Amino acid sequence: MEKEKTKTKYNTLNKNKINEMITTLENYYKDAKCSLDYNCPIELVVALILAAQCTDERVNKIVPLLFKKYKDVYELAKAPIEDIEKIIKPCGFYKNKAANISKTANIIVNNFNGKVPNIMEDLCTLGGIGRKSSNIILQECFNNTVGIAVDTHVTRISRKIGLSNSTTPENIEKDLMSIVPKKYWNKINHIFVYHGRAICIARKPNCDICPIKDICMKNA
Repeated sequence: MEKEKTKTKYNTLNKNKINEMITTLENYYKDAKCSLDYNCPIELVVALILAAQCTDERVNKIVPLLFKKYKDVYELAKAPIEDIEKIIKPCGFYKNKAANISKTANIIVNNFNGKVPNIMEDLCTLGGIGRKSSNIILQECFNNTVGIAVDTHVTRISRKIGLSNSTTPENIEKDLMSIVPKKYWNKINHIFVYHGRAICIARKPNCDICPIKDICMKNA
């Protein structure tokens, strides 16, 4: 288990303000949704593998090319890794990602009868798929919310606005699940991603136009 690192400590947002904050952001980003395009579970799995340190826009261009050549998980499992590398190279770290895609396809074929599993523990056995990605797959493909997907946006914004004082994704998820109403668990990631890209930008946040500037602990 990853240990907590010593970083700047933030105050914790008053619980009475949490619903107000989430409702405000939900209304502000009414169209917030998963920004990765997919037609079936295996496409989302591959997209999430490719998305590491790569823009969703680029991933959305590469995934259709990969599945145009390899129609399903069975063909993908048999594909030479070198061929996968050539197609996904624009996404960066292509050798490691190609290995994970091949490994994942073979695990799904051999262990799950060619179907993407719908259980957290099983999803986490796939190459390049951790708890964050598993949460997204479960929510998007199986309408099953068991946790909160914690990526870099959720990590940064949760700490900045006072929802968590933790530094590891695992502990931040636990913090959020303990204070955020469950009806928002499948929305928080998408809302925070939109907010992190549009307003709460890492290097230069636009606090003057932020819809929760009066709630955010940065301004407390």
